Amino acid sequence: MAEKKNLCAMLPIELHDQVSRAKEAAGQTTSEYITQLLIEYYKMKKDGGTAAMATRTMAFQIPEELFQRIKAHLERETARTGRKLTQRDFVLGLIEEALEEAERQAGVEPGEAPEAETGSQPLATD
Repeated sequence: MAEKKNLCAMLPIELHDQVSRAKEAAGQTTSEYITQLLIEYYKMKKDGGTAAMATRTMAFQIPEELFQRIKAHLERETARTGRKLTQRDFVLGLIEEALEEAERQAGVEPGEAPEAETGSQPLATD
């Protein structure tokens, strides 16, 4: 286990409340959440800020029955592991697993994607 040292800082109440809500939603302790934030921040700085700028939003609707099944699964996994599983983490995990399998079958290196187009086009969701 890495040696640890305490870091204490006074924050504006609004920022403190925002951090508290985010760490609870992530199912992390304050120490885990702040550590993750700092690691991501310094990685982003090292990469020239590209990590945060390279995100896209994907939104789609699903049937109510499927939504309730997912919600029940997230609750079971949270109870089983003692760590909150978020919808985002669950869906991203499924997408990554499916893509890795498809890339393996296609003989493509995992994570190898075609060059992104410069125009912003919506992703078909039907």
